[in-house]
Amino acid sequence: MSDSPVSTSYESSLLSASLGSASSLVLLQAVSRIFTFALNQALVRLASPQTFGTAAIQFELLLSTILFLSREGVRNALLRSSSKQNDSKQVANISVLPVYFGIPSAFLMSFAYIWISAESTSVQPFFTTSVLIYATAASIELLSEPLYIRAQNELRFDIRVRAEGLAVFFKTIFTFLVLAFGPSEWALLAFAAGQMGYGLATFATFASVYGVSGHFGLKSVDKRSENNSAHRFDPELMRLSKSMTVQSVVKHFLTEGDKFLVSRLSPLEDQGGYAIASNYGSLVARIIFQPIEETSRVFFSKSLASVNGKRDQEVYRTASRLLMTLLLLFSHLLLLLAAFAPPYLPIATAIFLPPRYRQTSAPQILGAYIYYIPTMAFNGVLEAFFSSACTTEDLRGQSRMMMAASAGFVVASFALSQTLGMGDVGLIWANIANLGLRASYAWIFARRFFAVRGLGGAVSLSEALPPMQVMGVFAAAAAIVRASAIKHAHLATTLWVQKTHIAVGGTAGIACLLAWFVDVTIQMFKD
Repeated sequence: MSDSPVSTSYESSLLSASLGSASSLVLLQAVSRIFTFALNQALVRLASPQTFGTAAIQFELLLSTILFLSREGVRNALLRSSSKQNDSKQVANISVLPVYFGIPSAFLMSFAYIWISAESTSVQPFFTTSVLIYATAASIELLSEPLYIRAQNELRFDIRVRAEGLAVFFKTIFTFLVLAFGPSEWALLAFAAGQMGYGLATFATFASVYGVSGHFGLKSVDKRSENNSAHRFDPELMRLSKSMTVQSVVKHFLTEGDKFLVSRLSPLEDQGGYAIASNYGSLVARIIFQPIEETSRVFFSKSLASVNGKRDQEVYRTASRLLMTLLLLFSHLLLLLAAFAPPYLPIATAIFLPPRYRQTSAPQILGAYIYYIPTMAFNGVLEAFFSSACTTEDLRGQSRMMMAASAGFVVASFALSQTLGMGDVGLIWANIANLGLRASYAWIFARRFFAVRGLGGAVSLSEALPPMQVMGVFAAAAAIVRASAIKHAHLATTLWVQKTHIAVGGTAGIACLLAWFVDVTIQMFKD
């Protein structure tokens, strides 16, 4: 029966698991990022901007390229395997492909990076050794991929939370210990040691649950009676994996294009400033929005893959409500950041940025991140829905859009950073435009997806925006705190001296949150 208790129970348990995963990941990210933030305050004082720029921009770009291109397409495709397919040998065979192709790619990319690196970068002590350690660490992390995919499909989110928590802990501790107690020549080795600790902790955690035997070889598949032939890989999921992997090349360039251009165009000390600003600026995104994006992708993928018969509308309605709730949340975040962050940014940079980093582009980059963070949030959840609901043909259309967006991003980056003289800040604004375009494309897809299923009214712009009364309160608060900032601009940017300005912001912030709470309460009673 299509609306059996078993089906209803599956959807309910899926939603509960997704919500539990989101809360666990948010807690993990909060604890780990606060811990990392505290130690990073020490790291940026121990490492020079040149070293920090090499490790946090160039090494991290190399690492993310290896991991993203090796596993992202397979991860997203296998999330859409049905509950019946989860134990399939064909699915297991696909899950091991990131290991087979990713590990050789890790070393090929690393040698290519060493070959093309600028002399100012490659002459640093232990540069080549550090790069090869990063490649080895990436390879070890890729070994956990079949186990990670199994845990995701079994909704065992607790394993991932434990793995990432331990990995972040060991990465930060190893980096700090080598920087603090090793000679200055070991600065790059410190970051490499930290990444090795991350990879080992990730693999060890997954291996402690599932073991290592039987997970890394291709499994034999019984012959099918229809045509007496066997498929080692599930044909539909394999096609989807290929399409998503090809698309991930373009998506990765669009996601990390700013770092690539910074690594090629900016001197090392400015790369260090860009790196620290990116780390601080994306703190909120990593703590809250990354877990929301990842768990919503799991929920959308699993729930939309399980639709059947009469229950289709119920599943689609639940998915649309979740999507609109998240977009409304992000709209409030945009209002909150736009209203309060600019007037208080000078105080924050004076407290958290070391003096030598204040002379770089870091303060200006943090100012642009005020608008970059909510744009990332909107794009993240919309593309999570797109990747969960799209067909192979939809992927081709998105790939064409991304190719055009790539060209536009390059043109905009050079125009803003070079022609208009905005420097590294121009790259952030080019990225905001790029993410806005991608989010718009995914939004149009979502509206069309629900419209053809009879739920066109469930996904609308009015449902994703706060009511005018709430926006009016935020606008008034923004005007008040800006007037306060002008009044106190001549004073030193310390907490005590700026206490009146901070009190004004706190009062205005409480008023905004109260208006938000009243609106949510009214909507709950209406529903």
